Amino acid sequence: MAVATKEFLSALEERVQEMRTAIREREDSTDIRGTTYYVSASGNDENDGKSPASAWKTPARVSEASLRAGDGVLFCRGDVFRGQLKTKAGVLYGAYGKGAKPCLFAWEENLASRALWEIYDSEHHIWKYTKRILDVGTLVFDEGAAHSYKLIPSYIGGRFVCRDDESRLFDMRAEMERDLDIYWHYEDTFLTRPSKGEDFPIPDVSDSTYGELYLRCDRGNPGEIFSSIEALAGRNLIVVGDNPDVTVENLCLKYVGRHAIGAGGRCVRNLKVRGCEIGWIGGAIQHYFGTDPNYPEGGRGTVTRFGNGIEVYGGCDTYEVSDCYIYEVYDAAITHQVTTGGNTFEMKNIVYRDNLVENCVYSIEYFLDMTEGDRESYMENIEICGNILRNAGYGWGQQRHNKHTPAHIKGWSYTNAVKSNYRVHDNVFDRAAYRMLHLVAEKGEWCPEMYKNTYVQYTGNPLGQYGGKEKGEPEILVFDERAEDTVRDVFRDSGAEVYRIS
Repeated sequence: MAVATKEFLSALEERVQEMRTAIREREDSTDIRGTTYYVSASGNDENDGKSPASAWKTPARVSEASLRAGDGVLFCRGDVFRGQLKTKAGVLYGAYGKGAKPCLFAWEENLASRALWEIYDSEHHIWKYTKRILDVGTLVFDEGAAHSYKLIPSYIGGRFVCRDDESRLFDMRAEMERDLDIYWHYEDTFLTRPSKGEDFPIPDVSDSTYGELYLRCDRGNPGEIFSSIEALAGRNLIVVGDNPDVTVENLCLKYVGRHAIGAGGRCVRNLKVRGCEIGWIGGAIQHYFGTDPNYPEGGRGTVTRFGNGIEVYGGCDTYEVSDCYIYEVYDAAITHQVTTGGNTFEMKNIVYRDNLVENCVYSIEYFLDMTEGDRESYMENIEICGNILRNAGYGWGQQRHNKHTPAHIKGWSYTNAVKSNYRVHDNVFDRAAYRMLHLVAEKGEWCPEMYKNTYVQYTGNPLGQYGGKEKGEPEILVFDERAEDTVRDVFRDSGAEVYRIS
């Protein structure tokens, strides 16, 4: 096993920078067979959209347009667009012009304006956003120079209580102890069904639930302190659903509380995501449960949070993510996943290739959780190759309470049935806060074929898990002086390179 010297790490950093630059400067596609529509910040939604001079203005106009398979929608480079984009089957969504990739952000405005904040509690330096807003995953200040820590109470027995001490009612003033802490509050709607294992209704949080946003800012009005404040608003940014033949390329998708690109259904066909930059994703509340004895810390109230960079939930056939730069995601950068619930799903012909992923909890996540009698679902023909996956579990997503889960490839320990041809090769796995890899299935033959991957990890940190559960859960192995042998003998990674950081 080699030592990751300063020279080695410097060369790796240079390779990363070259890859990042190449993705950001990737050329635009011209593969549009039908009508091309244009969208510009200086456009007008009353235009016909058929030329740069008569461009539309907003994603909302694109979402309502009667587009046909073969059409393309191109956003102007250098411009910023806000709000959700709903796709149509067979349409390419990309970029035109010169300069930086066009940016799509989830919320309607930059919050860095003095008029958008009013003092709520001067003693505790708490400010209130003057408008109602969707749930906010976090706030990002000055394009990533700083970000908020989100306070989320549990909801147990009809009361908001502190997550770390359920005997205490949640008091925002008392809990906002750090500069830039945020709290999103609402009490409007509750589900009629009871929470998990309890007999009281729980808060209903959806992409149409608006509440009040509070921010602690010790230096004064945040709209004056910062030049940019972006809210990770609780909606999906690009909605694919089960539309077939959708291509998204060369767009910059940022500041989203749920998923940057969300797809799902019985079978999503021919989804391609290429050359995109995706950052600062997730953190909005997905749902509340009551007390959950299976929660890692035991018996606490649970709150599940979104989200993923690119997600397919359900079946898929021909799904590609390539040449993308993805960073600072609360959950997974890229994922295909489903809990079957007795239905049958096929997830096949999946390629994750030549992507750069940094500071996400899971760089790549997959799972096939076969439940309620389902034994027919399967995965087939999956290739994960040429990616550089860095610093799993070191991003802002580690605000989560279950801090022990990060991994570069996270398969969990579900059934994960594979019919044939699952390959993981020629990737760089560069440091992880917990497991580097979590590759477990009901049968050992369903784990991926590994070859020519590079491993870079701190000595003493976990290496991960690999194997079938025929004789029980595989051991979590440590990245120690025997790591090279472990990679070869347990992970069966032929031609691997293993580097230790002391």
